[in-house]
Amino acid sequence: MKKLLTPLILAFTLATPAFAQTIQWEGREFELNKVTAAVVQLGGEEVLKVERDLKALPFDVKRLGDTVDEATYVKLKDFEFADAIFEVKVLARVQRPTPFAASQGFIGVHFRTSADHSAFESIYLRPNVGRADVQAYRNKAVQYFAYPGYKFDQLRKDAPGLYETYADIGLDEWITMRIHVAGERAELYLNDAKYPSFIVNKMKGTSASGGIGLYVDIGTEGYFKDFKIISSIHPKLKTGV
Repeated sequence: MKKLLTPLILAFTLATPAFAQTIQWEGREFELNKVTAAVVQLGGEEVLKVERDLKALPFDVKRLGDTVDEATYVKLKDFEFADAIFEVKVLARVQRPTPFAASQGFIGVHFRTSADHSAFESIYLRPNVGRADVQAYRNKAVQYFAYPGYKFDQLRKDAPGLYETYADIGLDEWITMRIHVAGERAELYLNDAKYPSFIVNKMKGTSASGGIGLYVDIGTEGYFKDFKIISSIHPKLKTGV
């Protein structure tokens, strides 16, 4: 049974937090880009709920590759990094009714995001296939992509299986994502694992530095908590390291 969600009336947001351009959460300010967001209660905890805004960015199932893996996220304001280790707990549900029958609860993070949202990299999860009965579906539980030129469909065409993988994850459960970003390499550690669950040996993005934030896509109710930047290197300090 789903737990009751009660939006909080926040004095520091607009009268309707879900449509505010920025939102305060866990002591930080986040910029909304083609999403709605609100701080809500889930299981007695204050968490951030994020959903893709279909008015700001329509979805076309006949043009799947052109209308998913887009800049649909909240972005931490006034923060930029070159390399970093960061962590967040995520929980995904499929919207009911859903605008996309094949929605898998797409949820994750974006990083090295340009100020104008024209380029970024992302690792996200498809929790609904993590325990599917078909192994081919399970193998798509984790996805990397680089916007704009290397979305999931292009990467599957160029290098099948290299930029996505299996993980034992599911809908409606908290999943810890810890990301290590260094140079061209990114590693994903799931649920406090000692070793990475997923490695991107050579990322495809065009930005060596940029912002960071929390990502959702079509048909997903995304929930986030305990967002931490464990360590980071400012891009101006990267030269010569």
